[in-house]
Amino acid sequence: MSDDKRIDGKAFAASVRERVKRQVDALKADHGITPGLAVVLVGEDPASQVYVRNKAKQTVEAGMRSDEIRLEATATQDEVLAVVDRLNADPGIHGILVQLPLPAQIEENAVLDRIDPAKDVDGFHVINTGRLQVGLPALVPCTPRGCIMMLKDRLGDLSGKNAIVIGRSNIVGKPMAMLLLQESCTVTIAHSRTKDLPELCRRQDIVVAAVGRPHFVKGDWIAPGATVIDVGINRIPKDDGKTRLVGDVDYDGAIGHSGPITPVPGGVGPMTIACLLANTVTACCMANGIDEPA
Repeated sequence: MSDDKRIDGKAFAASVRERVKRQVDALKADHGITPGLAVVLVGEDPASQVYVRNKAKQTVEAGMRSDEIRLEATATQDEVLAVVDRLNADPGIHGILVQLPLPAQIEENAVLDRIDPAKDVDGFHVINTGRLQVGLPALVPCTPRGCIMMLKDRLGDLSGKNAIVIGRSNIVGKPMAMLLLQESCTVTIAHSRTKDLPELCRRQDIVVAAVGRPHFVKGDWIAPGATVIDVGINRIPKDDGKTRLVGDVDYDGAIGHSGPITPVPGGVGPMTIACLLANTVTACCMANGIDEPA
């Protein structure tokens, strides 16, 4: 493995959390304000439980208020909406996150749209996505925000670079493309049905893979020296009957000639919660009409 090429998402996320903690300390000392993040979990999905537990732990470590609301898997949509309404009205809560997926009886979009856009730290509300689209200040989805931060840390100015985003989801693909456009990249949005995708990739300075298919992007699709951000998290079987996590990019095939590249695990993943905390600080400062501490 070429350690000089590997983008260490765990280390980068730790530095983001350290900065968030300094900001929280400053908000408490200078303004008497403690940012608050509330996470709503409906049901007992094991992966969601682990994720929510990690969010709560890191929120507390950053010095923030952490509220966790758990509802039974049989909860009605009205019960979930009532929780969201209560959190919207709580001035001590600056960020609200409803953990997905939700049980089948609950309409996901109805719940996400009920969250106050000013507290939508996931960046999924249609008002935040619209503001991002037209270049206005907005709460940005956490994973794309983390990807942009890592790209700018490694490459500096992104202006004029050719970038391809493979994936068109509302959570990653579309906002990622918008953020790259804001950095003055020339952006191609592609997906699993794009024609001549390998050749398109070979013409890019930056490849962001968010298609949700293990090893979909082959090593020889990557141009020499190109930067690769692998958003994919896929669980595949091993010979011993267990499973392992891999990305959307064939990491071993790509690293021989790529430039900086994120591994899976340990790349983009850790940045998501770190950026969730950063978004909560942003939302807190917006709510109180103050500048974010440095």
